[in-house]
Amino acid sequence: MKRSFSLAGHRTSVALEQEFWQALQRIATGRGQSLSALVAATDGARAPGRPLASALRVLALQNALPETAGRTAEVSLGGTFIAH
Repeated sequence: MKRSFSLAGHRTSVALEQEFWQALQRIATGRGQSLSALVAATDGARAPGRPLASALRVLALQNALPETAGRTAEVSLGGTFIAH
């Protein structure tokens, strides 16, 4: 499923499976932000060369894994960590 966002003044489309979008929406809701804000934060924090879709999948996966879910400041996006 493709969704479009405005990131850094440019329209960008991201294709992910519906299950990833659902997981990302839960993460955004848990952080008190919109899905667009979560995508923008992930875009800003991802490592150079890492595709946005890949960074979003990693974010969803790391929040789903028992050993990383619930942490307050560690979502690795290719060497970069973003606080939430």
